[in-house]
Amino acid sequence: MNGNDNYIVIDKVAKHFGPVRAVDEVDISVRAGEFFSLLGASGCGKTTLLRMLAGFEAPTSGEIYIDQVATAGVPPHRRPTNMVFQNYAIFPHLNVRRNIAYGLREERLAKDETRRRVDEALELVKLPGLGDRSANELSGGQRQRVALARALIKRPKVLLLDEPLGALDKKLREEMQLELRALQQSLGITFVFVTHDQEEAMTLSDRIAIMSQGKVLQIDTPSKIYNSPVNIEVADFIGQMNFIDAEVLDNKSGRITVNTAGLGKVTVPGKGNAARQGDSSIVAVRPERLFLSAKAPEKKANCVQGTIKTTAYLGDRSHFYVDVEGREKPVAVAAQEAGGNEAQSFELGSKVWISWQDESLLHFARD
Repeated sequence: MNGNDNYIVIDKVAKHFGPVRAVDEVDISVRAGEFFSLLGASGCGKTTLLRMLAGFEAPTSGEIYIDQVATAGVPPHRRPTNMVFQNYAIFPHLNVRRNIAYGLREERLAKDETRRRVDEALELVKLPGLGDRSANELSGGQRQRVALARALIKRPKVLLLDEPLGALDKKLREEMQLELRALQQSLGITFVFVTHDQEEAMTLSDRIAIMSQGKVLQIDTPSKIYNSPVNIEVADFIGQMNFIDAEVLDNKSGRITVNTAGLGKVTVPGKGNAARQGDSSIVAVRPERLFLSAKAPEKKANCVQGTIKTTAYLGDRSHFYVDVEGREKPVAVAAQEAGGNEAQSFELGSKVWISWQDESLLHFARD
């Protein structure tokens, strides 16, 4: 076993609360120095898994190893981990300096060493000179930084973060995402991050584990999860996706030909896919992988005509929802707001052509 590639090993870990399987035999390996995110909707088991890593919950079965050492029976304060909670857990009666130093109380350091470590932590989280400020005088972003400093001052091997940006407004949250990623890269320690926000996970993570109903559906880099989801549930959870009913007509040489509701007969990549003629299936395509034009494309394949039903302007891009014959739900198409983009002139009721490339389509067996 390579300790660097398997710095944290979660080996068939389960956690039951009565009849509820909050975590259901999960296998995950996290690399040393990696920013690893657990992503999923509320109730998927991600926070329970994080609490087992921290030692606040014991697995019903399975084992967790950190740096090749089993953690069973090891209390939270004896583990090489520290945790940043969603509510930050800042003590209102203590100032910033004493909040940060609280984690050092068991180390019985000399006052000068404690002060040095606190000053170092304040610099790290960009709060120099605020050590004497009351906790009640802090903004949301400052509270988040104090919570980070208090966790990092213990110099853990692994930092566990339970939705630490959830209480911040959108703009501050985006700023703190960049700061958090830069901090992790500068420190080089392993971060395990829990979030339900897919955009946040995509922005921050080296790899992501998508969880649902206590199970891990896929572990991969953000780009691979977005572009190559392993099943319909992952594809539906990450980003926006058009799902189109289909029937398999042929499967040869890694190409699957299907008849779809709305797009007609199309060919999709299908390497390793066991689809058989007559199978009911799903074709999926991201809105940004579709193209709009007023005139029919020269290539007659991979295009269909429709009517713009509604639009949504999002600043850097616009979304168009296009009615096509044979499909009840409009097809979503995203177009960047770049100069000269033909899509900028389309209005409600406009007749347009939607086109695509074979490689833009994904094929899934129907569950």
